[in-house]
Amino acid sequence: MSPTPGNAAIRPFTFDFPEAELDDLRARIKAARWPDKETVADQSQGTQLATIKELARYWADEYDWRRTEAKLKALPNFITEIDGLDIHFLHVRSKHEDALPLIITHGWPGSVVEQLKLIEPLTDPTAHGGSASDAFHVVIPSMPGYGFSGKPAGTGWGPERIARAWGELMRRLGYTRYAAQGGDWGAIVADFMGVQEPEGLIGIHTNMAGVVPPALDAALIAGNPLPEGLSLSDEEKAAVEQLDFVYRHVYYAYLMGSRPQSLTALADSPVGLAAFLLDHDKASLAMISRAFAGGSEGLSRDDVLDNVTLFWLTNTAISAARLYAENSTSFFGVKGVRLPVAVSVFPDEMYQAPRSWAERAYPNLVHYNRVAKGGHFAAWEQPELLVGEIRAGLRSVR
Repeated sequence: MSPTPGNAAIRPFTFDFPEAELDDLRARIKAARWPDKETVADQSQGTQLATIKELARYWADEYDWRRTEAKLKALPNFITEIDGLDIHFLHVRSKHEDALPLIITHGWPGSVVEQLKLIEPLTDPTAHGGSASDAFHVVIPSMPGYGFSGKPAGTGWGPERIARAWGELMRRLGYTRYAAQGGDWGAIVADFMGVQEPEGLIGIHTNMAGVVPPALDAALIAGNPLPEGLSLSDEEKAAVEQLDFVYRHVYYAYLMGSRPQSLTALADSPVGLAAFLLDHDKASLAMISRAFAGGSEGLSRDDVLDNVTLFWLTNTAISAARLYAENSTSFFGVKGVRLPVAVSVFPDEMYQAPRSWAERAYPNLVHYNRVAKGGHFAAWEQPELLVGEIRAGLRSVR
């Protein structure tokens, strides 16, 4: 990698959070003022009091941020200015020189922490059940307003602009042939990279496919009746039911999309921040709640708090939320990608994209597979399965 001149220079990036900031965090957690217990026996009112109290206890008394900080610092961290904004990224090259460069994008409420478990098996496949031909050079940026990247001071940083910035980032790194991957916002960014077709991009892998037919998507978003004369398979009917539930319950997205600055309390209360970040989708909240009740599956307590703590220490709750306000596209709708696309469908994702929709939305569909287990945060909770899907999905485009 050769640095480029002027403002486009790629610079090593370091960070440090003084112990005083961690002391302040613990003090704020211990000083939390608690609401009344929810009036229902399930999670239909959001993050339950018992879950957030146990999270706070563990966060203040047992959790060790320095362990995760050391992991992050041990990786090659860089920063570069793109379109007037500093973009932080991890860049880990494989020892296999024929490795395929891959840019991986996180979502909300995520960060680069979300992809850390992917790095070693992708870059060093021979040590993780793969062959040298499966190797990737991995680039993992922090999205604008998230983690260590700059916080936009004006409007305009939606997923399309982020996609263009990622194309520029890969150009600066000297990659003339590469792929893109993502889930959540990362899937939308990857889709738009596929639409824009920056020089060198040969294909994408998504674990949250944007394949919902336009007329159906518009009706579901608006809460209107489905278009007349619509004929749906059982698989498609199930997806419609899941999408209807999602659009009726993703209130966090509507709030961040319309009034992000009114969430100022998230910058003041770590406990409030955690309760909000946990409540992304029904299956993920249930899994995380089981983790804080002593269970062991998918995400651990430390996994969750690694991400929440990074949000807190970088004070990015509001700047990250603004991405929803910047967005003008459907989360799950067709974007118009013509490049090769690989789709992995996890069973606890917010909706399971039917193969029929994927074939119509992605005319160059090179891989479609329904995975045995896992949900929305696939890179985080089922890294081995996702690594296998990335390897298989992009194999034909290498």
